[in-house]
Amino acid sequence: MKGKRILLGISGGIAAYKIAFLIRLLKKQGAEVKCIMTPASSDFITPLTVATLTENPVYIDFWNKQNGQWTNHVDLGMWPDVFLIAPLTANTLSKLANGFCDNLLTATYLSAKCPVVVSPAMDLDMYAHKSTEINLDKLASFGVKVLPAEFGELASGLVGKGRMIEPEKIVEFLQCFFEKQHQFSSKQVLITAGPTYEYIDPVRFIGNFSSGKMGYEIAKEFLDRGAKVVLISGPTNEILIHPNLKILNVTTALDMLEKVQANWNDSDIGVFSAAVADYRPEVKEQVKIKKNEDSLSIKLIKNPDILFWAGKNKKTNQYLVGFALETNDALEYGRKKLKSKNLDAIIINSLQDKGAGFATNTNKISILDKEENLSEYTLKPKSEVALDVVNFVAEEYSKFLF
Repeated sequence: MKGKRILLGISGGIAAYKIAFLIRLLKKQGAEVKCIMTPASSDFITPLTVATLTENPVYIDFWNKQNGQWTNHVDLGMWPDVFLIAPLTANTLSKLANGFCDNLLTATYLSAKCPVVVSPAMDLDMYAHKSTEINLDKLASFGVKVLPAEFGELASGLVGKGRMIEPEKIVEFLQCFFEKQHQFSSKQVLITAGPTYEYIDPVRFIGNFSSGKMGYEIAKEFLDRGAKVVLISGPTNEILIHPNLKILNVTTALDMLEKVQANWNDSDIGVFSAAVADYRPEVKEQVKIKKNEDSLSIKLIKNPDILFWAGKNKKTNQYLVGFALETNDALEYGRKKLKSKNLDAIIINSLQDKGAGFATNTNKISILDKEENLSEYTLKPKSEVALDVVNFVAEEYSKFLF
């Protein structure tokens, strides 16, 4: 981290006492550190301590009360390579997630031009509260990297999840972050995510339970590593914002095929995680079908195979990954799909594994490559599964090029 500029935002929680050690570790790594403190944080660690350790002035207010000099939050937001907010209290989290701007730290966050990393710290009931979960998800959807709190003894005397991760782990994360930051900086990654809906009439459709979470998490990870991402997304509630992201919203398989065909040729890597409907109604009724008969027959016709098309039109310098969600014989079906669709790797998951599949926050995968080497992973949050997927692609793609 030598020469890296780290802006450290400190909010008012008891975990702020760890920040002195965190600053020392960052400085030992050769980083330049500046700090913004919320007014409440000075109850837990003094500005004098922070200024002494960082060897820089500490910023607390919008202006200096002694000389009236304005602190330019815009300049502060443009200065760092990364903006780290630790500890992140429930109060400051709520402000960041909802655009509140009543102190220098929150104003600088809204002006930041760099990646933002946050490390929450609060009591276990506060951390487990639904509003905290929603706010952390919102921050993640904005492209903020959230370092989940750890399980342990808390200041209240209770034991549970809510401890800020230790300074050593924060430094380790930042080291990995800077190492990977430009890993895919010259690459375009095409990702498909979510379900497709196939219209029966103007108000009804055939679909599936895919939430799009897995594809969006994979997109976040590639963006964190410098890639330009084209995300072709079926209907989903997921939100993702990033300057290097182009989202193309689609509804049907035919819509998705059209967007894939328009963008695949310019892409270096493809990760096709969308759950595309295999069939669609032959006729979309122009008016709502009335419930007049005891039974209704709808003729279905086969949708185009988008992954097959991408594999058939794959150039020698393109790397293509597919997904296979199965209810039985997952490995065998995955192996057939890998070969028949000319993939470089396939990610296999099974609905027989509890916590895997659609509309969950977790997944359990295996990855099979062209040489039929199988990498198996445990059940994890989808954000961590995305890390495994992108690590795998990074390693295999580097071999693939040479």
